[in-house]
Amino acid sequence: MKNSAKKSSSVKKVLKKIKPYSFYLILALVSAIISVSLTLYIPVLTGNAIDNIIDKGNVDFASVIQILVYIGVGIGGVALFQWIMTYFTNIVSYRTVRDLRREVFEKFNTVPLSYIDTTPHGDLISRVINDVDAVGDGLTQMFLQLFSGIVTIVGTLVFMLTINWKIALVVVVLTPLSLFVAAFIGKMTHNRFTRQQALNGDISSYVEEHIGNQRIVKAFSYEDRAFEEFEKYNDELLEVGFKAQFAGALANPSTRFVNALVYAAVGIMGALFAVAGTLSVGQLSCFLTYANQYTKPFNEVTGVLTQLQTGIAAAGRVFEVLEADNEIPDNSTKELEHCKGNVRIENVNFSYTKEKPLITNFSLDVKSGSHIAIVGPTGCGKTTFINLLMRFYDTDSGKISIDGVDIMDITRDNLRKCYGMVLQDSWLFNGTIMENLRYGNENATEEEVITAAKAAYAHSFIRRMSDGYNTVISEDGGNLSQGQKQLLCIARAMLTNPSILILDEATSSIDTLTEIRVQKAFAKMMKGKTSFVVAHRLSTIKESDVILVMKDGNIIEQGTHEELLAKGGFYNKLYNSQFAKQ
Repeated sequence: MKNSAKKSSSVKKVLKKIKPYSFYLILALVSAIISVSLTLYIPVLTGNAIDNIIDKGNVDFASVIQILVYIGVGIGGVALFQWIMTYFTNIVSYRTVRDLRREVFEKFNTVPLSYIDTTPHGDLISRVINDVDAVGDGLTQMFLQLFSGIVTIVGTLVFMLTINWKIALVVVVLTPLSLFVAAFIGKMTHNRFTRQQALNGDISSYVEEHIGNQRIVKAFSYEDRAFEEFEKYNDELLEVGFKAQFAGALANPSTRFVNALVYAAVGIMGALFAVAGTLSVGQLSCFLTYANQYTKPFNEVTGVLTQLQTGIAAAGRVFEVLEADNEIPDNSTKELEHCKGNVRIENVNFSYTKEKPLITNFSLDVKSGSHIAIVGPTGCGKTTFINLLMRFYDTDSGKISIDGVDIMDITRDNLRKCYGMVLQDSWLFNGTIMENLRYGNENATEEEVITAAKAAYAHSFIRRMSDGYNTVISEDGGNLSQGQKQLLCIARAMLTNPSILILDEATSSIDTLTEIRVQKAFAKMMKGKTSFVVAHRLSTIKESDVILVMKDGNIIEQGTHEELLAKGGFYNKLYNSQFAKQ
């Protein structure tokens, strides 16, 4: 019952998305009516032609030739209006798919970051590509079969009733048996098609993960084990997919068998009426054709049942994304006109899951222009602290303010413009180097871009590339070294000229000499501005105004490098563990 309701709900939601294109649906319906009407009129003409040649030596050639001309015109009209119907149904399907794909991609920008973090990326990609395509295929088949099918059923029924209502009654009574068969099989297969689409998402996620980390796979000789894991997914998809397709495929031959019985019943009854003289041979031929036409829509619908079921299952997965909770809206439209960089954190508590508190009772007061370093063991909350500053996640309790204004009262866009951020994991997109550097400042001049690149020590290697700043780099900077990608990310942050700079292991992928130069560039750029530096290499933070030592979500020590060493506490142990050999 629950699955049936979910299935019905998915169909209703898809139909709502089609509503803006109702005009095209009306045109498709009109085309279907004309096409089917001509199709149904051809058997009448054929029956008349048969009656005109039934007697030996008494063939009305003039009438037969005229009827053949009419049949030719009718066939041409059927072909034309079927093409028109297909054209308009494709417009509806493809535009609906375009709208769905746009909505899903836009939804990725409105859901909380936690949703993206906790959902496999390959599965999300599968939903926006494979599942939306499956919905489009299902829509196309549904409209084509629905319009022509309904008109065909109504039209043939009317024609059969005018010829012989008794035989027509037999057809009407027996044909619904095929509907019951199709409905039973459809209900039985829905869960399998839903599972099949979910497994497609799992495989997409697994493949995306391994292609993106192929160096790691090869470095650890994990190829065979990776293939074995893939085979598990692939074999399960084979099993589930086979069962779903097999069960779906049962519908068509089952309904064809029922409809063949109907056709046989019509033939036998029609022959009896013809022998009795109440039905001509031409009318019998016409009736048999109509009986076949009447059952044809049922056969066609069950023939595409697999695509329809796949489309419905895919629609459910698409709407799961569209109906996910959005990020909590901004409390107000307040914006900071000029961010000075004073940051105050008061009694902040935060956890990703309620069962595991991460940051507890965290307080900090940072004056504008301060250089703050954050150190501590893995998992102590350093990056989480950055996520809270940027409002990628919201605090469970407590308050974070910038220049005396609670960040919950500032729009996210305005808040994030205060920051320039460079992460340990560099991210670049497929485009020119110039486009990548302008990502955070589209209006930057070429001179400003070059100045930022020079400050980040990226200008020299950019200039040596084939097209300089117009060199196209592949997705995620695949044709650059890790250090070069990191330098470009640093230059990109510098180009935004932020009031607050956040560096989360920003120099971890570049050599020591370049790191020293970049640190000097950062120092020059951040003069008079606030900066937060998350670092594991403690040698890079000696000059910080304040070093915060975090452990288990709390600040356990703070002070300058010399002060913390003199205390002989946790920081002293961390520092000496890195330089024990020296």
